Amino acid sequence: MSEEKDTGEEITEELSVEDTEKDDNDEYEKICFMCRRPESKAGKMVELPGKIHICMGCMQKSFDTMQNSNINYNDLMKNMPPNISMIDLSALNNQVPPQQKIKKRKEEKKAPKKEFTMKDVPPPHRIKEQLDEYVIGQEKAKKVMSVAVYNHYKRILSEPGDIEIEKSNMLMIGPTGSGKTYLVQTLAKLLNVPLAITDATSLTEAGYIGDDIESVVSKLLAAADNDVERAEHGIIFIDEIDKIAKKKNTNQRDVSGEAVQQGMLKLLEGSEVEVPVGANSKNAMVPLTTVNTKNILFICGGAFPELPEIVKERLNKKSSIGFQADLKDKYDKDKNILMKATVDDLRNFGMIPEFLGRLPIVFSLESLTEDMLVKILQEPKNAILKQYRRLLELDEVKLVFDNGALHAIAKKALEKDTGARALRAIIEEFMLDIMYEIPKDDNIGEVIITKEYIEHTGGPRILMRGQEIPLLDALG
Repeated sequence: MSEEKDTGEEITEELSVEDTEKDDNDEYEKICFMCRRPESKAGKMVELPGKIHICMGCMQKSFDTMQNSNINYNDLMKNMPPNISMIDLSALNNQVPPQQKIKKRKEEKKAPKKEFTMKDVPPPHRIKEQLDEYVIGQEKAKKVMSVAVYNHYKRILSEPGDIEIEKSNMLMIGPTGSGKTYLVQTLAKLLNVPLAITDATSLTEAGYIGDDIESVVSKLLAAADNDVERAEHGIIFIDEIDKIAKKKNTNQRDVSGEAVQQGMLKLLEGSEVEVPVGANSKNAMVPLTTVNTKNILFICGGAFPELPEIVKERLNKKSSIGFQADLKDKYDKDKNILMKATVDDLRNFGMIPEFLGRLPIVFSLESLTEDMLVKILQEPKNAILKQYRRLLELDEVKLVFDNGALHAIAKKALEKDTGARALRAIIEEFMLDIMYEIPKDDNIGEVIITKEYIEHTGGPRILMRGQEIPLLDALG
């Protein structure tokens, strides 16, 4: 009986050890013995005796080293004493201290994959209505984008017929800070499709230092959680497209200009591209997948800083002599001169005809006026003034901007000539003291930002809880 009891205790002990090891493996990540990276970073591990784990990358490096070295391992093993092994694996047990163990992340329950259909794409007027909630002005641009996006998804989601519809890729021209990137971001958010935003300044011809053209597609694949089918219904926005214009008066190879435009032709038209999964560059250790760009919507945008001069030069050729003649300085004060740009002007700027031919929809954005900037401050869903009001509400303080203050901020922004981007910089500057001082006094109930405070000739008005106290220099 005693022997049976001992055996039972031994079995129980063995089970408890196995259970502990199982729980340990479930709770903590495996760590590569060589590069010390966890399983979530290094990928699948090879398990060796003694609880040693080695990632596939380090295993491959070891094989490559053995293969490339001149040592004959067969002769080495023959000459070694029989009782000596090259590596004592048992001595390497418990190689990861408890404080260095990494707990596994809890996996979130993913919702079942929903098929993207035409029912998920609202009609053009609905798209524009939703864009109106976020973007002020730019009526023509919003209308053009709404129709182009609707037609694009009709083309790829409808059944193929006798007539093949071409892609409706877009080229946006607009001054800095006019809302090019924000329009595309809002559009992708409303349609719930993956969006990749890239900068054309980093793109170079294949074989040179910089990003290859295919890296644009790999970013979209990453945005779609490596779902190829979802990525093929996505949107790619290439900003600063004017920076890859053909360089003038140069004898050097144009690896980041005309060459990039030529390399992008097939991508814009539609071709199968091999892209790395989970990385920006191709190498032996990264798996590749094929993405068809035929159904990906490409939107290119740029400020084209020298384009206004090209447009003026073309328009001034029509000027003549006489009482009813057009003056040569007629267009010098035209803020929306880019609205008159044509494809020929873009070609003179340095964009090659084949590239422009694959961007059939070309439109310009308006320059922001003072009234538009005032509306941008307060009307959009995520307006910056709404954000600051919410921040002070958490301190139980009401924030009010009078009409003169709003116009003073807009005037300062126009002077900076950086569009809507200037608004945040200006507001951050004069709100700093308010955000610092207000939490000191619990009796403050309301802060009124005045025109004098914005122009540095006075201060804000402070309303205490129950009475008004003008504090002109309270925060100055």
